[in-house]
Amino acid sequence: MSSKSDTIQVGMTNTFACSYLPEQQEQLLVLQENTLNVELFEQLLTLGFRRSGETLYKPHCPNCRACQPIRIPVKHFSASRRQKRTLKHNRDLSWSIVNTTSDEHYQLYQQYIEQRHHDGPMYPPSRAQYDNFIQCAWHQPQLIEVRDNKELIGVAITDVLPNSLSAIYSFFSPTQEKRSMGSLMILIQCRIAKLMGKDFLYLGYQIDASRKMNYKKAYQPYEILTANGWQQSE
Repeated sequence: MSSKSDTIQVGMTNTFACSYLPEQQEQLLVLQENTLNVELFEQLLTLGFRRSGETLYKPHCPNCRACQPIRIPVKHFSASRRQKRTLKHNRDLSWSIVNTTSDEHYQLYQQYIEQRHHDGPMYPPSRAQYDNFIQCAWHQPQLIEVRDNKELIGVAITDVLPNSLSAIYSFFSPTQEKRSMGSLMILIQCRIAKLMGKDFLYLGYQIDASRKMNYKKAYQPYEILTANGWQQSE
């Protein structure tokens, strides 16, 4: 960019053990600017960045390129037979969008991390940790609540941007495994994006070699960011 006022300062972390591929070392490009806004954020999404709190980051690992930025062109998305069964199986549930997080959300998050991800980097959960990765001074995320009657059983944290939605994180009741809640919340976000007239739903990174991160190609068609730009699945 031509002028100092237009310059974005990008830093780089030290290397550390990868959370998804234990044999690899992870390193991140990081960006934390007071001048960030949703328009610039969306431009950086197209370059493979993600948001955590007020920080944008992108993997830049020394010996690995396993993290593939992935997005769904929602106007062309077509649910598979399995995904249609998931939607049919959960017709008894309701969902709504709220603007602020609550103690009820955090309690569900705490249960989810303690029972489903006790071996991951977000364990042990804390309210400060939870607030830090959701809250952002320059952008207010939306929270999609999924309820069984009045009981909160799932939450999807989503950034609503001018031309897209970006799925930040989802968590759900550990007692609801038979409902395929993770898949359901992606399908709900696809529907919301389509209803809002958005072009894309960003799902973060697809990692083919990771059991926890290799499910996103099930939502088709999808696009992967390559050295030659975004490439659509065949």
